[in-house]
Amino acid sequence: MTTPVLKKIDALKVRIDAHRPLDAHMLKQVREYFRIGMAYSSNALEGNSLTETETKIVIEDGITIGGKPVRDHLEALGHSEAYDLLFRLAKNQEITEANVKELHRLFYYRIDAKQAGKYRKSRVIITGTDFIPPAPERIPEMMKAFVERIPDQRVAHHPVNFSAIIHKELVTIHPFIDGNGRAARLLMNLALLQAGYPLAIIPPVLRREYLDTLNKTHKGDDGPFITFIAGVCYESTKEYLRLLES
Repeated sequence: MTTPVLKKIDALKVRIDAHRPLDAHMLKQVREYFRIGMAYSSNALEGNSLTETETKIVIEDGITIGGKPVRDHLEALGHSEAYDLLFRLAKNQEITEANVKELHRLFYYRIDAKQAGKYRKSRVIITGTDFIPPAPERIPEMMKAFVERIPDQRVAHHPVNFSAIIHKELVTIHPFIDGNGRAARLLMNLALLQAGYPLAIIPPVLRREYLDTLNKTHKGDDGPFITFIAGVCYESTKEYLRLLES
């Protein structure tokens, strides 16, 4: 289904495509801009205390921020490394189980090398919601089925809606002991890149709406979350075009 906001996104994409191929200098600048924005916002949604400027200093300059937790620094560096993988994977038109595991591994190995890229072996409780993730013994089977559905879902849905669907499905399976939200947002952006769309950043100021609509998907109502992600994609696409035309 193509909604008015999806039509607006596609219209902006036509204008973006007119600038392609980008010269190497502009491409590098745009990628670095979104590297910092994505690392900051995705980590901040999960409680990371680094500001956007501090995230930039940690990633680009390798300098630690006084008084900030070590883990917050490691999350910034890990997200940056996983971000690079997105562009390597975007050259393909498939998403595999190994891709999902590797995105998580790169983000998480500095924090817990033994759990990075590995499915959890224990039950988890998510605070702030009554959703109970699947038992760990079900995860391998559920992940296999999830990945097998992807080709048909990609064909059946607009790329933006498809990216929202695989985001919510990965979060629902909750395959990792930690970092599932960040892995899902990375996966969502991989789907967008593969379809030629700009990356989507969920601002921390929208955290409540993001979590509220995501919680509704656990009760069978996907509509609000898909609409939310479309709105985020629209704003990110406008920002991408602004950078190209400024």
